[in-house]
Amino acid sequence: MQKKDDFPHDFLPGFQHFATQAIHVGQEPEQWRSQAVVPPISLSTTFKQGAPGQHSGFDYSRSGNPTRNCLEKAVAALDGAKYSLAFASGLAATMTITHLLKAGDQIICMDDVYGGTNRYFSQVASEFGLKISFVDCSKTKLLEAAITPETKLVWLETPTNPILKMIDIEACAHIVHKHGDIILVVDNTFMSAYFQRPLSLGADICMYSATKYMNGHSDVVMGLVSVNSENLHNRLRFLQNSLGAVPSPLDCYLCNRGLKTLQVRMDKHFENGMAVAQFLESNPRVEKVLYPGLPSHPQHELAKRQCTGCPGMISFYIKGSLQHAETFLKSLKIFTLAESLGGFESLAELPAIMTHASVPKNARDVLGISDTLIRLSVGLEDKKDLLEDLDQALKAAVSFLIIIICVCVCLYFNFRSEGHYIDNE
Repeated sequence: MQKKDDFPHDFLPGFQHFATQAIHVGQEPEQWRSQAVVPPISLSTTFKQGAPGQHSGFDYSRSGNPTRNCLEKAVAALDGAKYSLAFASGLAATMTITHLLKAGDQIICMDDVYGGTNRYFSQVASEFGLKISFVDCSKTKLLEAAITPETKLVWLETPTNPILKMIDIEACAHIVHKHGDIILVVDNTFMSAYFQRPLSLGADICMYSATKYMNGHSDVVMGLVSVNSENLHNRLRFLQNSLGAVPSPLDCYLCNRGLKTLQVRMDKHFENGMAVAQFLESNPRVEKVLYPGLPSHPQHELAKRQCTGCPGMISFYIKGSLQHAETFLKSLKIFTLAESLGGFESLAELPAIMTHASVPKNARDVLGISDTLIRLSVGLEDKKDLLEDLDQALKAAVSFLIIIICVCVCLYFNFRSEGHYIDNE
């Protein structure tokens, strides 16, 4: 397999000891009487106590579970964090973080975010007295102007979903922390712990939909949160137990397994993603490509300063209309038309109709989420096969346009030949 350092790039160097920590931290065989190298799946919901209130670290599985502990320790190490917490989904993590606030508090959220995050903030959290403001935080002046005495949380995604804007985490952290007790959250789902460490750049909370790259096998729905602050950790740990949005031991086992190959997977996602982005950018059937790894990306220099590489997430505008986008998507053979991302398999979707359909159309128009914007999650298949699949699907979309034009021309001349025209004289 080609490694990240084997093809040209000038991003930050990789985080030291990453693969070693992913494989060993929290996995020590000595913690089990059996000395099992792979942490067992602890399915028990309750644990025997030696005396009332005296237990060996576990009393009820919602409050703590041995398998979950292994995962949380491993994730904390990969994020360069002191603490990590696992949740039943990315949105469960978002909900739990939001419960740190109270009615009347303001949340500033990046305007271009995952559709489920937008929906939760605008249609659910807002019903409980929280004030929600959507702001383009890639422009730090707009972020600073939006902060009020009621602002208690700033929510960033970088790269954003699906426009793939990069946000300067360090600059945003500097602005946010000048204004008192505001929590800065970074959704790090697209980059994973391998390509970006928000906590080292000033974020207070790093969160993931671990359903995506962190697990990487499209068989787990989970959320993860990492922090360095003991106070924040204690508050979130209390909410994790009180709200109860925790993952199952089996899901924790699977995600823990996924972390072991995170480094090799992300290197391949980077390699394939770059190849696909370059192919699309040179294709005459494509209007524009959005990929932070390309020099043409408006925040490419920021990506190089902030990240160790790029994932397999690419968005692009196909030339034509909705019909051309749909024809392209239906013509794909290796890329699967499906929502989600970050698995070993390549996926393609139409955000305006699928992942971001819950975002109001006027907001989608402002963001640039048009009917011709296609989002790809480039997987781990052979690069040549992926490029050939995209090429044939793009040609099919263009052929569709040619057929439509030919049909229209034939109908027109047939209409004229039958004398169905208006004599303007």
